[in-house]
Amino acid sequence: MKEKIQTILENLQIKSLNEMQKAVLSGIEKEQDLILLSATGSGKTLAFLLPVLFALQKEIKQTQAMIVVPSRELALQIEQVFKKMQTGFKVTCCYGGHKREIEENNLIESPAVIIGTPGRLGDHLRRGSIRTEAIRLLVLDEFDKSLELGFLTEMEFIVGSLKHLSKKILTSATEAVEMPDFLPLKHPQRLSFLTEEAEKNNSLDVKKVVADSENKLDILFRLLCKIGNRSAIIFCNHREAVERVSNQLYEKGIYNEFYHGAMEQRDRDSALNKFRNGTVNILVTTDIAARGLDIPNIRYIIHYQLPQTQDIYTHRNGRTARMDASGTVVLLLSSVEYLPPYVDQDMEEIALPEKAVLPERTKWVTLFFAAGKKDKVNKIDIVGFLLQKAALKKEDIGLIEVKDFHSFAAINRLKSSNALRLIKDQRIKNKKVKVEIAK
Repeated sequence: MKEKIQTILENLQIKSLNEMQKAVLSGIEKEQDLILLSATGSGKTLAFLLPVLFALQKEIKQTQAMIVVPSRELALQIEQVFKKMQTGFKVTCCYGGHKREIEENNLIESPAVIIGTPGRLGDHLRRGSIRTEAIRLLVLDEFDKSLELGFLTEMEFIVGSLKHLSKKILTSATEAVEMPDFLPLKHPQRLSFLTEEAEKNNSLDVKKVVADSENKLDILFRLLCKIGNRSAIIFCNHREAVERVSNQLYEKGIYNEFYHGAMEQRDRDSALNKFRNGTVNILVTTDIAARGLDIPNIRYIIHYQLPQTQDIYTHRNGRTARMDASGTVVLLLSSVEYLPPYVDQDMEEIALPEKAVLPERTKWVTLFFAAGKKDKVNKIDIVGFLLQKAALKKEDIGLIEVKDFHSFAAINRLKSSNALRLIKDQRIKNKKVKVEIAK
């Protein structure tokens, strides 16, 4: 097992397991269900994927494990980690916003592991698309969030449909979670690393900015100018506020992307990709981004609107200072707003310069390709296309992400106009593919 773990860690470019991951591996050997409480960004995904992997048997050609998550983004990220582990086992994702017909085709030859959101998994189970007789292991990741989002009925149906379970693993980043009646646990073993992690996490600074008027947007603008080109997520409580703040910042010259649950899947993919690849450094979002988004090196979390609960506050802050990196949380307060009781009242106040200087544009721009995995297009194809047809060098090409039916590639902004001109009538794999600046 040690050699296998070492190979997986090398594939993931991780030096070693942390204490929490080691504890889960030790605990999973016992004939008990497992509840894992651990902070966001602490490595929970690998902690439960390793037991999932070691529970799989190659001779069984049916689905053996199911992982249920509250959001499509989290599902896709877990799938990506599992694929990077290079296990040799088939995995597939099922989530709302994805074509059901594609998922049904992927399920014909049963994958060893299915990852999905409650609504879509429940739909497949009712249709008989998922064979359940060999499913022995169930993981409910961020299970408290699934219940919070109103998936209680679907979760109950899923658990009730899996008649042959021998082990359940539940993970959460919050302590106060009431276990629902439909989820019987077998002498559950409880591993909590929340207090330890809170004590260790001295790398998270929490500060405030107080507006001398009701114009919080002006204060936000000046704060972003002070921050410069470091990455930041701005949290608002509602979709309307997200779009309003994003548009007003754009009008002031702050390039950014917004992201919320009512967007079309392509637009969500595009927004996250631009933020991830550095085309923009600012993401304005609702609490949908407080969990499940594994974007490294986020330096600032800005609460433009105060979180409505302590739990939301904790999860928002968990987007930064991940895996020993440092980060800063900033709460924006108007003259009539007060810090909630669960926030340190004596935090440092940030002084903003009177004169705001706009940050420079980033190096990258994102190209959209109207082709993806289902068109047999991969990252190597796109890199080769850009090198050969767009006259770009390797250093001119940034992060590339390939989805089912479309792809995104970051390229040097200064060379983008010429690149688009050169590739206008070119083909990828003998196919004419629409390529344009991602909207």
